[in-house]
Amino acid sequence: MRLVDTDDEAAFRATLRQWLRDNLPAGVPHSWDTEQRRAWSRRLHTAGYAGITWPREHGGRGLSPSYQAVYAEESALAGAPDHVNVIGIGMVGPTLIRLGSPEQQQAFLPRILSGEVIFSQGFSEPDAGSDLASVRTLARRHPDGWVLDGEKVWSSYAHLADYCLLLARTDEAPTRHRGLTCFLLDMRAPGVQVRPLRQMSGDTDFNQILLDSVVVPADAVLGEVGAGWRVAMTTLAHERGTFGITLTSRLAAELGRLVETVRAVGASDCPIVRREIAQLHIEVQALRYTGYRALTALERTGTPGPESSVLKLRWSLANQRLATLAVRVLDGRPGTDDWYGYWRRQLLRSRTNTIEGGTSEILRGIVAERVLGLPRSH
Repeated sequence: MRLVDTDDEAAFRATLRQWLRDNLPAGVPHSWDTEQRRAWSRRLHTAGYAGITWPREHGGRGLSPSYQAVYAEESALAGAPDHVNVIGIGMVGPTLIRLGSPEQQQAFLPRILSGEVIFSQGFSEPDAGSDLASVRTLARRHPDGWVLDGEKVWSSYAHLADYCLLLARTDEAPTRHRGLTCFLLDMRAPGVQVRPLRQMSGDTDFNQILLDSVVVPADAVLGEVGAGWRVAMTTLAHERGTFGITLTSRLAAELGRLVETVRAVGASDCPIVRREIAQLHIEVQALRYTGYRALTALERTGTPGPESSVLKLRWSLANQRLATLAVRVLDGRPGTDDWYGYWRRQLLRSRTNTIEGGTSEILRGIVAERVLGLPRSH
C-alpha cells in the first residue's frame, strides 16, 4: 500500500488545488441548491474533472482510481459539492462502458459527463430492501418492447433524474438471481410517478418510484435479457470503488469544522469534548487507511474488496456521532445561530447514513459471510 503521491499524482493534486481556489465562490456555502450544483458540474466537465477514471475514448481522462481519490480528498477539503450526476458518473456510466451497446454509449455517456442527463438507480423495493434477489417489479413482453409494473423506493435523486437504471424481473421462475433484467428507463415516460420522501432534515434526496404499465423500447435493455444480476453487481462494484475515500475525506473535513466550532464557542478545554474528538480523530484515521487498502485492492484487481463494506458501516456511525457531538457542544451557547443551524441539519441528515448505500444490517451480513466466513443467517 502506497501512502504518498507519485510525482504525477502530486502534480495533479497541485493543479486541482489551485483550480479549486480559482473557481469555488468566495465564502463557500454550507449547502448548495440544485442549480448551483448543475453550474458547478458544468465547470468540472469543462476543466476535465468529470470522469477522471473513464477511458479517453468515452470522454474521460483514463487515469487510475488513485487520481479519483486525490480529487475526492481535495474537493472535500475545499468544501466543493459532488457532481450533480454522481450516480451517472460513478455507477451508470462505468456500467454502460462495460456492458452497454455502442448506441447506448453514444446516446448517454457524453451527456452524463456534462450533467445534461441525470441518472437515478431503481434497485431497492419496499419488501426487498437491499436484497436485490427479491425484486418483484415485473417486465412483460410487449410489441413495442417491454411493459413495467411495480414500485421502487429509496431511489436517490429520482425527483431530478431524466433516466433510471432499473432492475426488473423478466422471468417469474423461482430462481432468485436469474430472470432479472436491467432497463434504462425514461423517467418522463407515461406511467412513471415519482414521490419524494421528505427526511427529518427537510431534504428530499430519496424517492418512491411507481410504475404503472410503463412501456419501454426493446433497446432500453442494458446487457442481456435475464442477466440483470450481473449488470447490477457491476453497478454496485463501481459504487464501492473510490466511494470509501470520498466518504472518509468528507468526514475528515467535517471533523476539522467541528474542531473550529469547539474552539469558537470556548469548549476546547472540556475534557469530555476533548476525549470524544480524539476518539473521532482515531476513527477517521482508521477509516482513511482502510480506504487506502480498498483503493490498493481496486488498483490491483479492478474489483473492490470487502474493505468497502466495513468502511461504509463504520463511517455511517462515526458521522452520526460527530454531528451529535457538534449539536451538544453548541446547544444553549449564545452567538452560535449560524453554526447551530448547520450542525442541526447535519445531525438530522446523518440519521439516513445507516440506511442509504446499503443498510447497516445488510453490511454486517456481508462482513459476517464474506470476511469472517460465517454461515448465512435465515
